[in-house]
Amino acid sequence: MKPNDYVKYLTQQFVTYVDLPKEERQARREEKRLLRPPKAYRLFGLIPFAVSQALRRLKDENAD
Repeated sequence: MKPNDYVKYLTQQFVTYVDLPKEERQARREEKRLLRPPKAYRLFGLIPFAVSQALRRLKDENAD
């Protein structure tokens, strides 16, 4: 990909984004934020998930 093509693509994306109404930009940003996994999972991978599952299993076993 030539640098000129890349600049053209970036410019088109920027203009498309700027042309959107402010409310729609905020709605898209909020939707992306809601779809992200929790911060603990993003920072530490599957370790928090594994710990939570182990604790849940222990809790269920002790409840019986």
